[in-house]
Amino acid sequence: MAPTSQFPVINMALLDGEKRPAAMEQLHDACENWGFLEILNHGITTELMDEVEKMTKDHYKRVREQRFLEFASKTLSDGQDVKAENLDWESTFFVRHLPESNIADIPDLDDDYRRVMKQFAAELEKLAERLLDLLCENLGLEKGYLTQAFRGPKGLPTFGTKVSSYPPCPRPDLVNGLRAHTDAGGIILLFQDDRVAGLQLLKDGEWVDVPPMRHSIVVNLGDQLEVITNGRYKSVMHRVVAQTDGNRMSIASFYNPGSDAVISPAPALVEEEAGEVYPRFVFEDYMKLYVRHKFEAKEPRFEAFKSMETETSNRIAIA
Repeated sequence: MAPTSQFPVINMALLDGEKRPAAMEQLHDACENWGFLEILNHGITTELMDEVEKMTKDHYKRVREQRFLEFASKTLSDGQDVKAENLDWESTFFVRHLPESNIADIPDLDDDYRRVMKQFAAELEKLAERLLDLLCENLGLEKGYLTQAFRGPKGLPTFGTKVSSYPPCPRPDLVNGLRAHTDAGGIILLFQDDRVAGLQLLKDGEWVDVPPMRHSIVVNLGDQLEVITNGRYKSVMHRVVAQTDGNRMSIASFYNPGSDAVISPAPALVEEEAGEVYPRFVFEDYMKLYVRHKFEAKEPRFEAFKSMETETSNRIAIA
């Protein structure tokens, strides 16, 4: 496995001082060559992060652990040494924040947990928009271009959080923690366990560990940013490897385009001689294709929309 020593870790406090140019260059390199980075001093208090972690782990223990153990016993029953190709060793629930929150409708969440998750989501939303503006600066785009591109006609992005637990797995050789995939959306902010590893990204044909770090936020880029940047920045395949020891917490928040947003390469990033490398489509249409092919390579998804571009353009013109 490739070493993690070069994995990009950016101290965002440096963006406010004389070292800003070097930090911005480090951010650009991470987006261009890794599609992943880890940020420190990101503005979310350690007290809030500690509260979120404690409540998330308590919630799993109280509500979800027994359900998962029942699932696990069925999954690895009868001692069969057969790899579960279409199964992930994770316990999850999803909270939608925008365009409308569903947190009040999720059963088994107590009021304190709901309050803390709302507060955490508000901080993550601000951080996502700050990061998108930093990407604009590095790409030579007008400030706010990316957030505006995500908003669509209705004026709102899609924003939600996937809360996952990856319990100890007795046979990690037979079950994936989470199968390899790229993320469909925009920018993803991950608060991950700092004691239990497992997240890996594919770089130069090798799987590289994403190092667990206390109070950091892992950032990765989704397919939509690859399209809008016309390939300057790319989404990257990643996976979670099941572990025999430890229960890994993962809280991944997805700041995505609105369902009605029309996604296409930014004109400023399209070179005349090369043209648009990527197609133009409505984000909702992309998601319909993605859910059927999530655990496959992204390139056929892009090619499918390039072949349908005339039809999609007609739909956009009529809307």
